[in-house]
Amino acid sequence: MKSTLPPASAQAFAGRIAEWLTFDNMHHQWLLLAACFWVIFMFMVASKFITLTFKDPDAYSTKQEFLFLTAEPDSGKLRGEKQFPEELKPTGKMLSDSQPLQPLVYMERLELIRNVCRDEALRNLSHTAVSKFVLDRIFVCDKHKILFCQTPKVGNTQWKKVLIVLNGAFPSIEDIPENVVHDHEKNGLPRLSSFSDAEIQKRLKTYFKFFIVRDPFERLISAFKDKFVHNPRFEPWYRHEIAPGIIRKYRRNRTETRGIQFEDFVRYLGDPNHRWLDLQFGDHIIHWVTYAELCAPCEIAYSVIGHHETLEDDAPYILKEAGIDHLVSYPTIPPGITVYNKTKVEHYFLGISKRDIRRLYARFEGDFKLFGYQKPDFLLN
Repeated sequence: MKSTLPPASAQAFAGRIAEWLTFDNMHHQWLLLAACFWVIFMFMVASKFITLTFKDPDAYSTKQEFLFLTAEPDSGKLRGEKQFPEELKPTGKMLSDSQPLQPLVYMERLELIRNVCRDEALRNLSHTAVSKFVLDRIFVCDKHKILFCQTPKVGNTQWKKVLIVLNGAFPSIEDIPENVVHDHEKNGLPRLSSFSDAEIQKRLKTYFKFFIVRDPFERLISAFKDKFVHNPRFEPWYRHEIAPGIIRKYRRNRTETRGIQFEDFVRYLGDPNHRWLDLQFGDHIIHWVTYAELCAPCEIAYSVIGHHETLEDDAPYILKEAGIDHLVSYPTIPPGITVYNKTKVEHYFLGISKRDIRRLYARFEGDFKLFGYQKPDFLLN
C-alpha cells in the first residue's frame, strides 16, 4: 500500500529541501570566500617579509661590514663583544635602528694599532718621532678641519684632489689639471709643517685625521713599477740617480747591464744599513718607507684608517665621518683595482732569495702588524 503525502505537506517538504540546499550552497560560498581571504592575507605577509629582507642590498652589506673585519687584514681578534677604551667608544651619533654610526671594523683597526703600539718587541718598527719629515706628509684643510697623511702608492692622488676642491682651489675634481695635483706651489694644499708648533698641536688634537694603507709588499711593487719601470710623470732622477745608486751597492752580478731589477730594490730595502742611501735620496724615499715612518700612527691619534683593499666602502665612510660627503665625492674606482693580487706578488718575488725576502719582512713587520695584514708565509717559507 503506497503512502502519499497531502499536496500541502509535499509542497512544504519540497520548500524545506530547497531551503536546505540554498543554505548549504551559501555555506560553501562563505567557506570559499574565507579561504580566498586567507590566501590573500598570507600573500601579503609573505610579500612584506620579502620586501623587508631584500629591498636594500646596501643595508645588508653594511650590516655584514659591522660584524666582520675585511678579508685581507688578520688581526687575530675574537669576534665576540669587545671592551674599548673610553676615547674609542661611539660618540653618540646613532642610526635609526639605535646602532652606533661607526662600524665595528673601523674601531677594531684603531684598537689594533693601540695594541701593537704597546708591544715593546715592535717598538722600533712602530714608533717614530713626529718630525718635520712626518709633518711634511700631512696636508691640511682648515676650512673643514681635516688632516690627511700622504702614503704614496695607495691612491693618494685622488684624496689630494678631494682636499684641493675642499680648500677652494678648484670648483670640482674634474677641473683639476693632472700636473697641478702634485705641484704644491699651485694645488692650494698647505702642509702641517708650515704652521707654528702651537698651531700644529691644536690641529693634531682637534682635527679629523686619516690616512690609507694597503698590503705593504704590494705597495712596494707598485712603487717600483711607477718610479723605475713606467715613470708616467717623467721623474728622471729615479732612473738616472736613485737606480744607479742601488745597483752599485746591491747588485750581486756585476756583469749584469740591465737597469734596476726588483731584486736589487728588495735588497736595498731589506738592508739594516739602508739609511745612508736614504739620506742621499732625500724625500724621494716617501714612496717606499714604512707607514710608521710616514704618518707616526703610534704618536698621532688618527680618527680613521682606510684600507686600499676595501676602499669602495672606506672612502664614502671617511667622507661621511669628516662631514664632507655632501660637498664632494671620491672619484670613481675602476672595478677590481683595489683587490689584493697574490699572483702578482708571487711573480715579482719569484727568484728572490728567502734570506732577502725575510730581511725585507723584518723591516716592514711593523706595518703588517699595525694594520692587520697577514704575514706572507707563502713567500717566507
